[in-house]
Amino acid sequence: MERNYQIIAVDFDGTLCFSKWPDCGEPNQALINYLKKWKSDGNKLILWTCRIGEALSNAVAWCQEHGLEFDAVNDNLPEIVEYYGSNSRKITCDWYIDDRSLQLESFNA
Repeated sequence: MERNYQIIAVDFDGTLCFSKWPDCGEPNQALINYLKKWKSDGNKLILWTCRIGEALSNAVAWCQEHGLEFDAVNDNLPEIVEYYGSNSRKITCDWYIDDRSLQLESFNA
């Protein structure tokens, strides 16, 4: 599959928004600005969060209020699903942005 764009999957709580579930709080404006630029350059964004139901709806609305529009929410992009012929539970993306990520360099063997 050839793509002329990259995909970022980004977490909400503690990443886009400085809050604790289920509340929405202060925006991580630097990250929001970066993602808006990323999307305006023709790339794709996925909101990848553990939120469901009303808490998810509130997070999506909060993102829209801060100018962030996603190509998918807790799901793969339609073209990815079509390419693979199914929708796996693991999100296909080029980059994950999450406050809970680990860097392999931080582990000592």
